[in-house]
Amino acid sequence: MDMSELPSIIEEVSRLMGIRGYAETENACAFASDALRIEITGPIGLHLSVVDLPGLISVANEEQTDEDIDAIHNMVATYLESSRTIILAVLQASNDMANQAIIKLARKHDPEGERTVGIITKPDLINEGAESRIALVAKNEDTIKLKLGFFLIKNPSPSELNEGISMDIRSRREQRFFASPTWASQKLDMSRVGVENLRRFLQDLLDTHIEKELPKVREEIKKKLAATDTDLKSIGQARPTVGHIRSFMTSLSMRLYELIQAALDGSYHSVDAEFFADNGVSRLRARVQEVNTDFSDNMRDHGQRRKVGSRSRSSRSDHESINETAELIVSKAEMMQWVKEAYRRTRGRELPGNNNSALLSELFHEQSRRWSTMAEDHVRKIMTIALQWVELAVKRLVPEEKLRGEVRLILQDWLENGEAEALVELRKLIDDEQGGPMTYNHYYTDNVQKSRLDAQKVAMRSAVSEVTEHEWGGKLHISNHQDDINRFMSAIEARITVDMDDQACKEALTELESYYKARFTLVIVKD
Repeated sequence: MDMSELPSIIEEVSRLMGIRGYAETENACAFASDALRIEITGPIGLHLSVVDLPGLISVANEEQTDEDIDAIHNMVATYLESSRTIILAVLQASNDMANQAIIKLARKHDPEGERTVGIITKPDLINEGAESRIALVAKNEDTIKLKLGFFLIKNPSPSELNEGISMDIRSRREQRFFASPTWASQKLDMSRVGVENLRRFLQDLLDTHIEKELPKVREEIKKKLAATDTDLKSIGQARPTVGHIRSFMTSLSMRLYELIQAALDGSYHSVDAEFFADNGVSRLRARVQEVNTDFSDNMRDHGQRRKVGSRSRSSRSDHESINETAELIVSKAEMMQWVKEAYRRTRGRELPGNNNSALLSELFHEQSRRWSTMAEDHVRKIMTIALQWVELAVKRLVPEEKLRGEVRLILQDWLENGEAEALVELRKLIDDEQGGPMTYNHYYTDNVQKSRLDAQKVAMRSAVSEVTEHEWGGKLHISNHQDDINRFMSAIEARITVDMDDQACKEALTELESYYKARFTLVIVKD
């Protein structure tokens, strides 16, 4: 390319970028985030890229808006934050260098100062007598100091540029300028003066910086190669024929099967350990176990319709409860009253003090009413976990978006059918519990006997305490004489009066609690 063509190229690029002054609209931005890249090749030259960034603007004006300012700062920050960038902090000698924004930005993105070089320009435009101030900065002796120091250069004037001076002439004129008495008296380090010295320094700095950054570049290249190789493998071979398609789908289904089996078995390190490494959604069996444990605890604590306890303000009585399956917190007296009402409703031909077989059935059905809703919610939670796992697995195994969507739909239909079948089986299980009470589990009889014995102990202890207090003056002493024994037994019998209906209700409540525990254990195991 002839360098004389560069202005017209820049104009064309500016138009394409939509920059103000070149775009068709007047509201266009003064800057664009796009970059114009010009490559210069030849037998000699520096192996580097020079990025000419726009100057930093602090205050908006008619030419640059606040959006332009933000765009410039974001663009500059993008380049400066890269550890591979050598920052050439250009400072105009005619301005207050300590307050120039580039110094602050350079220190922010290069706090160690390993890649920031200060360049002082336009020393020919300063006021007479300000040379000493500029010299202090150039010698790195002023308030602003850089680890790599500063270079002092003089750019060609506009008239010199119009003349088209060569690099040699430019260099000689620059040396002549700094050899003048005004600058010679500042005792500058001449190795830090002039474009030629800057060029040599930058070449050495670039070599050192490349040597330092090269291991990082190699590592990044290795990672990108590995990622690209993984992507290529995931895409697989071309599938031009039906046979190729079948082979691909067979391979995909086998990989999915292995992944599903590993997730169901909880074998997280046998197949695709990376997939299971997140310890979250991918570890299916662990999540299901956790939800199962929560369900078991919830059923144990809140599965019964009525529960004896301290009633909170939020608790409702039978008449207050709107939700027919809500848990009711009742007192012991309220629990017994509920049993008595059921006892009266189920009276049949049995003698006083005995229960109709329908009583236990009715009590149990009411007490286990919450099981169905809680179990159905549990099934849906499990299905949600399964759907989340399928989404993750399909994303892992199927790189093609269209195919991934088709596979996802197939698996979702499969899971939805599985959920429907699970709910049908659950309904069968719940329906079994709605029949008459039936169990051969010794757990039931053991609990009934224990409850009866505990009740008898309480009644006997209460009677003995009352007899001791009123008949023996607070101290019980019984001899082996038959009269004393008969007297004691008569006193006990007089204080133990049994209401047959009340006794039947207590027995029914005992049987309900024991039968509920037996059936609850069975339902949890089946679930």
